[in-house]
Amino acid sequence: MSDTRYIDELVMKARKAQSILDGYSQEQVDLIAAAIVFHLSRPDLATQIAEMAYEETKMGLVESKRSKLTQKMPAIFHDIRKEKTVGVIDRDEENGITTIAKPFGVIAALVPSTNCEATPIFKSVLGIRARNAVICAPHPSSKTTTQFVVNVIRGILRSLNAPEDLVQCIDTPSKSLANELMAQCDLTMATGSGDMVKAAYSSGRPAYGVGVGNAAVIIDETADLEDAAAKIRIGKTGDNASGCSAENSVIIQASVYDDFLRTLKEQGAYIVSSADKEKLQAVMWENGHVSRKVVARPVSEIAALAELELPADTSFIVVEETGTGPDYPFSGEKLSLVLTCYKYEDFDEAVSLVNKITDYSGSGHSCGIHSNDSTRILKLGLETRTSRVIVRQPHGVANSGSWSNGLAKTFSLGCGSWGGNSTSENVTQKHYYNNTRIAEPIKHTAPTDDASIYGHLLDKIANLRIEMEE
Repeated sequence: MSDTRYIDELVMKARKAQSILDGYSQEQVDLIAAAIVFHLSRPDLATQIAEMAYEETKMGLVESKRSKLTQKMPAIFHDIRKEKTVGVIDRDEENGITTIAKPFGVIAALVPSTNCEATPIFKSVLGIRARNAVICAPHPSSKTTTQFVVNVIRGILRSLNAPEDLVQCIDTPSKSLANELMAQCDLTMATGSGDMVKAAYSSGRPAYGVGVGNAAVIIDETADLEDAAAKIRIGKTGDNASGCSAENSVIIQASVYDDFLRTLKEQGAYIVSSADKEKLQAVMWENGHVSRKVVARPVSEIAALAELELPADTSFIVVEETGTGPDYPFSGEKLSLVLTCYKYEDFDEAVSLVNKITDYSGSGHSCGIHSNDSTRILKLGLETRTSRVIVRQPHGVANSGSWSNGLAKTFSLGCGSWGGNSTSENVTQKHYYNNTRIAEPIKHTAPTDDASIYGHLLDKIANLRIEMEE
């Protein structure tokens, strides 16, 4: 069967199911979404799925994957559960605007191997709540796990007498099938490699894509070093650094540099020598890309590849660096338990270094800071090309939203135009539906003088000397 015909059949079934869902009430879609999250967050099933994902991919940590289902997904549902997604969702009396939510139709959901257990749940739940059907395109290396999760969701749909074809999965995934799916669906939610995100934006259909992560985190002399080191360990080691938000570099003020490295050692870091750094670099990259042999793998496996002897209690590896760009690969995203350290003197230098690091890899994604100086924190936000600045938190945990901050909880992080994305927000429920706005007449009168329009700028505008070309 050709790719086109295969996808034709999936999309046809999805459209039929979605036409039924389109008539559901807010209470009905909420029940479906809640049932999916509830059942898949039960400890026994979540553990089974987490173990399956690890066995299939050999990436990450079972406990981290389990917590995505038992903790993160319920937290996401808690965030979105009161947001209206059906019918009239807002009424602005002052401006006479009534907003109505409407589904996109059929959503293509790209599922990465690093999050094959949680992404299909996240996209199915938000998709169904907005009355969309969802077709998952799994990564070939994690298809069994994603298909299992989708089949559980389909069983929940059947038990609620809802069309099971609201959620489907490509059974033999490939790039060509994913491309065909994106070309036929109404919207693509793209999570995965940079190539797949670019393909989503090139499909001729609307898409929400995410960018490459490469979080650079500043440690200044006002920081609580022990607290910062502990939080960096948490953010770096979660799911063996498989997430795009895991700390990739730390930029440390010179006066506390040595003390902070000692504190990192107390948290299980191993700082490699210059000779070991060369050995590590030789095995971490293949043809300019991070080797799958190190992505989200235990630190012991990375050490064995590079023939490094590490203490038994090592949690992650630290490499000291001075430069950025292609000649300094450790300045890029590593998706592994390897952290790069830089030293800076002046805070302007630190901000500049964040921009150099993210310009090379991770444009628009995020950065962080451990500091108690509010002026510096604001400066970092003002002067970096990033969508999120995480303050005094484990970056790998907090960046996608957590109970410790007000960011929308998600598994998809937009990187704005810097990262080639259509949004710089954490992708959440509002990105899963269209809006229709009814505009009624209101009693506003047009301004009668220029001052009412231009205000305090009128004099400056009027005094401008404008030279016109003849």
